[in-house]
Amino acid sequence: MTTNEINTRVNEFESTIGSLTVNGKAHSLSAWFVLALRLMMGYAFAYSGFTKITAAEPFSATGYLTNAVPAESPLVGLFHWMGSTPWFADFLSIAVPWGELLIGLGLLVGALTRLAAFFGAFMMLMFYFGNWDIAHGFINGDFAYMLVFLAVAAFGAGRILGLDAVIEQYELDGEALVEKYPRLGYLLG
Repeated sequence: MTTNEINTRVNEFESTIGSLTVNGKAHSLSAWFVLALRLMMGYAFAYSGFTKITAAEPFSATGYLTNAVPAESPLVGLFHWMGSTPWFADFLSIAVPWGELLIGLGLLVGALTRLAAFFGAFMMLMFYFGNWDIAHGFINGDFAYMLVFLAVAAFGAGRILGLDAVIEQYELDGEALVEKYPRLGYLLG
């Protein structure tokens, strides 16, 4: 096969939850789309975190938490508590920008991808409830981005031109790292 030919080998996947089994076949070009999703979300989060960290005024989560969350949000009370509890608001004012930057960098280089994608999905879930608007249904941009993060994690996007592929195969006592410590598979990939 030449380098100009497309590998038409089909990737198969299957999952069972309870008594329900789903399976499918992905086209070989799917790897490029998963890589694109990882890089897109990585750039978006790294940029967002970087601009918050380097802004002239320090980032503060307090105003958003106490004033911007719609009263209809099922978690409005939690957001108000977070914003009116000084130590927690201070923590979030550091955790949000640095979390965004670290999630973004992890995705961009493909290191600890599943861990980064999990925390990205968690942040998007919180943004979903914080920006609560179901005027057009329950699915909005925040919810969609949460699903993108989960897809990046599920498809092991860090193994596609990412450092996770190198980290997983790093040998420790003559054994690949993920073979020696299989639970690392939950963080890498």
